[in-house]
Amino acid sequence: MNFIKTTEQESNYNNLEKMSIKEIITNINNEDKTVPLAVEKSLPQIEQLISIVLSQLKKGGRLFYIGAGTSGRLGILDASECPPTFGVPHDLVIGLIAGGDSAIRKAVENAEDSTSQAWKDLKAYQITGNDVVIGIAASGTTPYVVNALKKCNKENIPTGCITCNHNSPLSITAKFPVEVIVGPEFLTGSSRMKAGTAQKLVLNMITTTTMIQLGKVKDNKMVDMQLSNDKLVDRGIKMIMEELNINETEATILLDKHKNVRKSITHGRKQ
Repeated sequence: MNFIKTTEQESNYNNLEKMSIKEIITNINNEDKTVPLAVEKSLPQIEQLISIVLSQLKKGGRLFYIGAGTSGRLGILDASECPPTFGVPHDLVIGLIAGGDSAIRKAVENAEDSTSQAWKDLKAYQITGNDVVIGIAASGTTPYVVNALKKCNKENIPTGCITCNHNSPLSITAKFPVEVIVGPEFLTGSSRMKAGTAQKLVLNMITTTTMIQLGKVKDNKMVDMQLSNDKLVDRGIKMIMEELNINETEATILLDKHKNVRKSITHGRKQ
């Protein structure tokens, strides 16, 4: 198969340092507008990947994201937002990054080049065939990520990926690849830009769709969210008021008692 690393191709813009602020942000915005259209072309692949994620989680398995640099951080971000948004355990969606947690804030030299560390990182979580692993790499060539999926394949653990190049080593390795071809970056090779945006959009789709399918959403509301601040408590009270057609005082009493929107609605209906 032919492999062209479009994420590394020359920018469509020259002499960036001579542009005004308005010109720079206008051109970045014009490039960003193309990202959702690139994601749209990949919806069939995304649907297939979500289907296997859902199947594995219904078996009692977990979803692992594994990546390096920006891609790794995006996976960790998506994983970390699942418990507060959907009320799921912290170990249901797990994000791993080359170099460990310290690499979330500061790059760890050569961490992404390891061909063995990723499997060690996964084994630390007692990974099994009920789990599913999604490798995230804009280039699709990151050794840490590619070799993680190769080992998972050998161990009969379902694998997917999110990458921004066609026919990359990662795409070929993953059983359920997602390729979002965003083309050259505004700043040549800076895949934290369009490629990173594309990856974030796909990650949003994966966990949001999966959680809806797992029953973690009622109508269009996050009824299982963690009530971790005043804003979310107020949102929860309004959900209960709307669902049960009661006043704010009654909704507040229910939420204070049950500490959860779904439970408050369920018990409120029985009263």
